[in-house]
Amino acid sequence: MQVNVSARHGHLKADDQEIITTKVEKLRRFFDRINAIEVTVDLERLDRPSVEINVSAEHAPDFVAATESNSVVSALDLTLDKVEQQIRKHKERVTEHKGGQTPRHS
Repeated sequence: MQVNVSARHGHLKADDQEIITTKVEKLRRFFDRINAIEVTVDLERLDRPSVEINVSAEHAPDFVAATESNSVVSALDLTLDKVEQQIRKHKERVTEHKGGQTPRHS
């Protein structure tokens, strides 16, 4: 799995990049077929930084979420919650339709 962290309108500290990479890699627990994760941090407004996460997975549409908050880490947490929800919903949809056994009436 490839993780790409980039910043717009500024530079991220090494500590922030490490925190972002560590937290984002945990998305693998929810869906095994994740190929790449792209995180973009927009630092144009320093009082309200925004974080966008784009997750690419096999045989699934891209999962995309963006949020802004008071700090980079809190925006990351909010965005991760949104992406997790999308992945869970997709996985539930996929596993639900795999031929569940329904009782037949005779």
